[in-house]
Amino acid sequence: MATPQRPVFLNLFKIRLPLPGVVSFAHRVSGALMFFGIPFVLYLFDLSLSGPEGFAQARSWAGSLWLTPVIVLLAWSLCYHLLAGIRYLLMDLDLGIDRKASYLSAAWVAGLALLLSLWLLLEIYL
Repeated sequence: MATPQRPVFLNLFKIRLPLPGVVSFAHRVSGALMFFGIPFVLYLFDLSLSGPEGFAQARSWAGSLWLTPVIVLLAWSLCYHLLAGIRYLLMDLDLGIDRKASYLSAAWVAGLALLLSLWLLLEIYL
């Protein structure tokens, strides 16, 4: 009985995940981004509720060039995590667990998260 050949090293850049695997990984990343963004969002929310001056300061911060990418990333992570979470809840109910349906639902999650986050950002900044 021969032992199977094992790889000496694992190059993660050469592994090509299928779309459901990418959606799963991005779901974890979006959850971590939301977790680490909570203190920032709470501070900005507290500042905006402190009075008219605080609201003006929070609004100017939200419109600044250095903070806009952070808000965009947090909006995407919120939308993505919500939609991917719904997808996983449906998969827990044995809906969409075959290969084709899983790929299709992963594509829908990725596309709808982009559209929903764009809509949310337009509502925030316009």
